[in-house]
Amino acid sequence: MLSFSAETLSSSLIPKNLKIKIYIIEILPVVLYGCETWSLTLRVERRLKVFKNRILRRIFGPKRDEETGDWRKLHNEYLTDFYSSPNIVRVRKSRMRWAVHVAHMGERRSLYRILVGKPEGKRPLGRPRRRWEDNI
Repeated sequence: MLSFSAETLSSSLIPKNLKIKIYIIEILPVVLYGCETWSLTLRVERRLKVFKNRILRRIFGPKRDEETGDWRKLHNEYLTDFYSSPNIVRVRKSRMRWAVHVAHMGERRSLYRILVGKPEGKRPLGRPRRRWEDNI
């Protein structure tokens, strides 16, 4: 098992394509573990985008401005030019795979009954919370 630290992604001794492979193979699965059951709200989507941009800024490092010669952080548009694989698409694909898996379960399985069933009782006041099935 390869262990690494934050300095690994910032190191100039490791090529950028290897750093991206480390991100895709080791970091992303840990971050997206259990995403099939998340209720994907705008806040979660924003946090995933922020995390991805933060890692990519660490991988690609700062850029020298041609006009002034100063070092600056990479802008989001520049990062999407380098690497444009969105995490949200991956979350939605795994959610669909999970929904198909649960739909093929028998009616006696508790997960299937939770997905299909309707809860009894009174709803709380206010706007209904975002449900998992609203995101399918």
